[in-house]
Amino acid sequence: MAKRNKSNKSIEQNSNETKSISKIKMFFYLFIIPFLFALLLILVIAQIANINVFEKAKELAGFTEEQVFTEDKKTDVLEERVVSLQAEIQEKEAQIDKVQTELDNSATEKEALLIEQERLLDEIATLTRDQESAKRDYAEIVSTFEKMSAKTAAPVITKMSDAEALRILTSLKPDTVASIYEKMTPEDAAKYTELMTK
Repeated sequence: MAKRNKSNKSIEQNSNETKSISKIKMFFYLFIIPFLFALLLILVIAQIANINVFEKAKELAGFTEEQVFTEDKKTDVLEERVVSLQAEIQEKEAQIDKVQTELDNSATEKEALLIEQERLLDEIATLTRDQESAKRDYAEIVSTFEKMSAKTAAPVITKMSDAEALRILTSLKPDTVASIYEKMTPEDAAKYTELMTK
């Protein structure tokens, strides 16, 4: 019985293999062989009709020499465009560098001008202090001359330069100037009076 089971199994396996082989053979006989035969027939007919099958295949696929040529042209045009854009970028970068240099120079110049302005303001402040100090000193001198007696002030004024004497005399009160003129010689009094009227 065991032998029968084994033989039944081997028969079943053989029949299964036969079925699978027969399906492949059927597909091969029904589709592949007729397709190859039709293809061979078409090639023979094309050869007799003097038709180049490979060129027709290229045309049907869309690859013609003109299209390849136009693709080359497009590539050349694009390369030229890239080169021109790169040149334009370099030109713009040069302009940016120039503007940056001008900006740096103007910043340096501005800084120098600010330093000069600060120096001039310090100088003005110093001159203003000196001028105020000179005004105070002059005011003290005028005050001293007003406090002096006319007899003492007259010889001091005549010994000064004409410009200084005139400056002091014009700053004094008219009563004080009159009393100083009284103590001067008539020539000196006339000289200072003439200078004051000019």
